[in-house]
Amino acid sequence: MNLRIKDIIKEKGMTITELADKMGINRVNLSNMVNGNPTVETLNKIADALCVPVTELFEQPKKDTVSITCPNCGKNINIKVE
Repeated sequence: MNLRIKDIIKEKGMTITELADKMGINRVNLSNMVNGNPTVETLNKIADALCVPVTELFEQPKKDTVSITCPNCGKNINIKVE
């Protein structure tokens, strides 16, 4: 599951510490939640604090490209689909 939480924090001109303060938790706990596997409840709290719908936290797949991971080097390879 790819989340856009860090991107949205940057887009809003905030830091993870500011978001954590807004949520009433410490930065380390928020960072662990963002980098781990957050619960639906946590995602809802983050979305509320960022003033975005929870669906905005998830990376949307590009409809015109397919991404695969190279088995040798581990890099993502994007293939345009027509």
